[in-house]
Amino acid sequence: MSQSLFHSGLSTQRALDIRASRRLKRAGESLRLELEGKLASLQQDYAELHTAIFEAAQVHRRLCAPRLVRYRDFEIASEIFAVRHLPGDFFTVEDTNDGPILALGDICGKGLAAGIWTTHLVGLLAAHTADTSAPEAIAARVNRDLCRMEPLAPLASMFLAKLDPINGIVRYCSAGHPPAFLLRRNGELEKLSAGGLLLGVMPDASYVTGFFELRQGDVLMFYSDGIIESRNAEEEEFGYERLEAQLRRATTGHAEAGSADKMLFSVLGDVQDFAATRSLMDDMSLVIVRRAG
Repeated sequence: MSQSLFHSGLSTQRALDIRASRRLKRAGESLRLELEGKLASLQQDYAELHTAIFEAAQVHRRLCAPRLVRYRDFEIASEIFAVRHLPGDFFTVEDTNDGPILALGDICGKGLAAGIWTTHLVGLLAAHTADTSAPEAIAARVNRDLCRMEPLAPLASMFLAKLDPINGIVRYCSAGHPPAFLLRRNGELEKLSAGGLLLGVMPDASYVTGFFELRQGDVLMFYSDGIIESRNAEEEEFGYERLEAQLRRATTGHAEAGSADKMLFSVLGDVQDFAATRSLMDDMSLVIVRRAG
């Protein structure tokens, strides 16, 4: 009798184990299907986000000037590299009755938030250049409008230059931007920093204009701070001295038409070689303006 009870108990235990195993299997299968569904949903969300960022980057590109622009014997080459999908730098060329206005802006910060603000600043630039072509007046008005949006609006730096393509006179205003380089054909170099405060600091900030003549064979270069702040593996910054030296090297032997483009990529190539495998620290923008001679 006891042996029969023993075997009966074993059979009952086996049946319970089988049921438990089936329940665990069903639970495991359900969990697997649930996780696969969540993974598919995440992959779909990622794909949609990637597409949205790509489309936003295309909008940014269309807001900015073409990579190569010409006015009479002036060549204007530009390029922007984003550190995080959407750059907080921008470069525009606005046509006016007395010559084009070039504007390189750099929103403080990186990523999507900075990229979104570029749209607003480009819109402000377009609105104010429709009323005036004076760089100092444009800077003051953009600054005033940006300050009205505090504390939401970020700080920004900007270099504005109005070019007269007939006589080569350039009037410029630097709103807290790194100094532009003016390299003369004879090798003399001037740093251009006339202007005023960063945009978004004080609503009543005043700005001044500097001016110079861009003669045949002269080169004007302006850039965002991502260029000079690029670092190598030893934590050295690219800096102003390397930038000046590379600009001088880039101008050697490029007297043919379209050389502003070659100079641009010569300088950018040197910055990238310097950083090597080191990731970008900030968005990088560079503009070369050259008067053929």
